[in-house]
Amino acid sequence: MILQLAEADGCPRDLVGGKAANLAEMISAGFPVPEGFCITTAAYRQVVADDREGRPDVPLPAWLETGIVEAYERLSPDGPVAVRSSSTAEDLPDASFAGQYDTFLGVRGADEVLAAVRRCWASLWSDRATRYREVHDADRAPAIAVIVQRLVDAACAGVLYTANPVSGKRSEIVIDAAPGLGEAVVSGAVTPDHYLLSSEGETGEGCLTPSQLGELAAVGRRLEKHFGAPQDVEWAFDGDGELWLTQSRHITTLFPVPESAGEPRAYWSVNVYQGIDRPFTPMGASMIRERQRGMATYMSALGFSDEIIDVDGWLFWDITDGVRSPAKRPQMAAFMDNLAAPSGKLVEQLGRDQRFPAVLDAPPKKRRLRWGRMIPAWLWPDQARAKVVRDAERRIAAFAGPNEATASERLSFVESVRRDVCRIEANLPRDANTAGGSGGQLAGRLLRGYVDEEEIATVFRGVPHNPTTEMDLALWRTGEAIRRDGEAFRLLLDTAPGELAAKQLAGALPDVVQHGVAAFLAQYGCRATSEIDFGVLRWAEDPEPVFAMLANLLRAEAEEQNAETRFEHAAAAAEARIVELTGRLPVTKAHRAILARFLLRRSRRLRGLREFPKFCLMRGFAALRKQLLLVGEEIVGLEQADDVMFLDLAEVREALDGKDFRAAVARRREIWEREARRPRVPSVLLSDGTVPALESGAGEADLIGLAAAAGTVTGRARVIDDPDGARIEPGEILVAATTDPGWTPLFLTAAALVTETGGMVSHGTTVAREHGIPAVVGVPGATALITTGQVITVDGSAGTITFGEEPR
Repeated sequence: MILQLAEADGCPRDLVGGKAANLAEMISAGFPVPEGFCITTAAYRQVVADDREGRPDVPLPAWLETGIVEAYERLSPDGPVAVRSSSTAEDLPDASFAGQYDTFLGVRGADEVLAAVRRCWASLWSDRATRYREVHDADRAPAIAVIVQRLVDAACAGVLYTANPVSGKRSEIVIDAAPGLGEAVVSGAVTPDHYLLSSEGETGEGCLTPSQLGELAAVGRRLEKHFGAPQDVEWAFDGDGELWLTQSRHITTLFPVPESAGEPRAYWSVNVYQGIDRPFTPMGASMIRERQRGMATYMSALGFSDEIIDVDGWLFWDITDGVRSPAKRPQMAAFMDNLAAPSGKLVEQLGRDQRFPAVLDAPPKKRRLRWGRMIPAWLWPDQARAKVVRDAERRIAAFAGPNEATASERLSFVESVRRDVCRIEANLPRDANTAGGSGGQLAGRLLRGYVDEEEIATVFRGVPHNPTTEMDLALWRTGEAIRRDGEAFRLLLDTAPGELAAKQLAGALPDVVQHGVAAFLAQYGCRATSEIDFGVLRWAEDPEPVFAMLANLLRAEAEEQNAETRFEHAAAAAEARIVELTGRLPVTKAHRAILARFLLRRSRRLRGLREFPKFCLMRGFAALRKQLLLVGEEIVGLEQADDVMFLDLAEVREALDGKDFRAAVARRREIWEREARRPRVPSVLLSDGTVPALESGAGEADLIGLAAAAGTVTGRARVIDDPDGARIEPGEILVAATTDPGWTPLFLTAAALVTETGGMVSHGTTVAREHGIPAVVGVPGATALITTGQVITVDGSAGTITFGEEPR
């Protein structure tokens, strides 16, 4: 019930809480921590056992009251103490809970100590603490311990960060200090003295001497090494100049950085490149590595590392070679901005940074387009596309796997076809796909001087044969069939998507819904949000997001929101645009106009293949997931079938042979869930933890990004973090950190798109153009700078967002 703080080392966090656990460990490691004792969670639980609300409203038992008083009198009879909360939901690796639970300083006398203990218990259930736990998905049934420590008579106190919590730079130490107790600094009651310590020296002046700054820096680095991560440390110097530590916890806001030694390194996020803002599962990371190995030759020529680095599910390429090479950097930057702007601009900016001195080497060889091989595709586009589809179907048929087999046979099958599945995009015939993109480029050259590049992009609205656009339209048609059935229509609007999904899987919905959704899932159930992660549930496994999207579409009743009509209008407008643009050439250049018109029209017929290889990969992923989940059901050493997604294939084989991976899976799930709660994913990250920011940029009232889909729209913003279950009212502008194909059904009702990442050829912008909605992508901080309900004007031709104009 009551432990001396020094005795609590090694005690479970469930018994002593996060703060006490850390302090006890610090005492054991020899750090200067004021002595004290801990009233454990066992005491709290016993006191509230009879209280159904879980709140400490009942009197303290006499034995506990006596124990607390005796411990206090041994510690500091009638002297001042600090009484501090130590919750089981506190000082977690991803949530500090700073200031959420109460602390009382200068407490004197037994009665005051007992009252402070009760108030610490009560703070567990304050509104602010309850909301904080909900936001961070922390322990919903927490308990709380209380620490009573001798109060340091502080001459100067404050907070030390062993890494810069603003820039993320690991090589900088930040110290805030003020005369007296440190609580004034922590609570924000005073403006503290501010110090920045780095290899370049120190800045700041105030109550700390140079020797005290050096002592703090040294103890901070020791704490960082001991706990294995940058630390947020509370400290105090007493009147004799002796240093005391009153708390140390992880700095939870720092993004994980790949380990490196020596010279500074730069990294590009694979997650951002792939349009997902959550970590990869271990199985997903292994699959994406195999996929990217098929691109290694091309990528390494641009300066990317051969292998992908994994840090807690966040995947990175090391791009240092490209950053330092004046010869490679332009092509690397162009490649990155095409897929995830403004990553390329950051690379160009780092190339001017003295930390990355130039290395002279040969430029990458230019990829020569074989124009002659594209001519058949331009002449016979339908036949060329059909050839690609036939080849894909042949390959995908080989991924189906056995219907009846042992778990070992299923795993052997997955092992045998894994590489072919992961590299299907690279293995499909490329000429038709290349012709779809190159036709537009060649037409642009023929029209140069009369038509600019942005105008050429406008002819690729309403492009046919794109599987992602076709998926969106199929979902719309499913919704329209439901709309015509009054009972089914009301059911979808009035029932939670999760409940509808359960009924769908049980076959218990009205026929128009049951069969319509089943038909949609038969074709597109392989897809999902963050679908490039093999470990993510597919819609066929959990159709809840599909029902949420259907409900969103059913609320779009205006005729101008009809997705099929909009698509048809976009296609007609694109054809008219082709005629208008090619008509600008004078009669003397009629031959160029005719050829450009031919190329643009044929390119439109082939352009939909841009999304086709990714769709084939998803079909392959779905087939292998089915086999692996069946294997997972047979493994005794796993709690549930999808635990296999937290292993790699070699470990699945070991598990099948009897090795127990339950502890490893639990640890990896905990890390994945923790990392999935991070609010932002940096696109470019340096080895010292710095997240580079773009120089210059938009004016005070405007935001600037990449013009990705032409048109101008004014409307109210809708900022969305997760598309599953999200709702976009017709005419609202979708603002998101990133998008992938799982987001695109929202485009059917959105008036425009704004994202923090993305490029001209990223999946989201490609589909936005084909739906005919303006898009501006690569807008740093868009989801923080724009708020839901705010009126903004999106100019997808200029790449700008303007605040404050009323909708037109």
